[in-house]
Amino acid sequence: MLGLTDLFGVANRIAASRLRQSEPPLQVSHWRQDSPDAAPLRVFQSGTGAPSILSALILPPTLDDPIDADDAIPLTAWLRERHAEGVALGSVCVGAFLLAGTGLMAGRRMTTNWNYAEALQQRFPDVRVDADQLIIDDGDVITAGGLMAWTDLGLRLVDRLLGPTVMLETARMLLVDPPGREQRYYSVFSPRLTHGDAAVLKVQHWLQATQAREVGLSRLAAQAGLEERTFLRRFQKATGMTSTEYCQRLRVGRARELLQFGTASIERVAWEVGYSDPGAFRKVFTNIVGLSPGEYRRRFSAGRGAAASA
Repeated sequence: MLGLTDLFGVANRIAASRLRQSEPPLQVSHWRQDSPDAAPLRVFQSGTGAPSILSALILPPTLDDPIDADDAIPLTAWLRERHAEGVALGSVCVGAFLLAGTGLMAGRRMTTNWNYAEALQQRFPDVRVDADQLIIDDGDVITAGGLMAWTDLGLRLVDRLLGPTVMLETARMLLVDPPGREQRYYSVFSPRLTHGDAAVLKVQHWLQATQAREVGLSRLAAQAGLEERTFLRRFQKATGMTSTEYCQRLRVGRARELLQFGTASIERVAWEVGYSDPGAFRKVFTNIVGLSPGEYRRRFSAGRGAAASA
């Protein structure tokens, strides 16, 4: 988490300058678990080393797989103790698995990298996983989504500890957006294909091959070889969403590609992905992505001068 340490360092310099003081207002520590049964130990601390109060602990991301449940037990016990002392806990990306393992997130919302959301939900069914959000600030716990969402978490803590003015100046200095983005701007629809229902899987493959252009219930049920009510029930159980929601996400996924890499008008893109009404397309797209088609193109277009409308 050297990048996060640097972010706090920049915020410290800005705050010290505004306060006209020589000592940085924040101290940053790194902690490490030396053995599987040991509690974490402080291995690095920036600043003067003067007595300070631990305000927040951040569970960092990793490029490896999420921590195993058994390996997490000593750490989760230590984290619960710190939380009981009033320390705010934060996680980034797969750090959410360690935080959820404390039991503190039961019945509460949290986010993680969208690619790990289903695994997190399966391991901790009592947690409300919301991977559309890039950051969820619940006061005593703050969770951030993707690997690079540490910038959003860091800025949120700077806002809390040093105030919004220092936070905004820090964001400008680092050329990063202040908190307010959503993870769904960047996530890709990854349908659940390992549910074991062959009839539903057949329909999923057919929808993918036809780009979900035919989405009538009778047509989908016929593809599955099931009665309509049975198909609806089994499809939602297998995929976690209704057939309408599923087809909308497939269509929007295709639309994102056309908007990002092409120059066709919004109306043409709507027609290409199966919507005869551009207004309905805009509404569905915005509900799923969090941006209008025009806003999405302006932010993510691979070319320049692409035709766009709101």
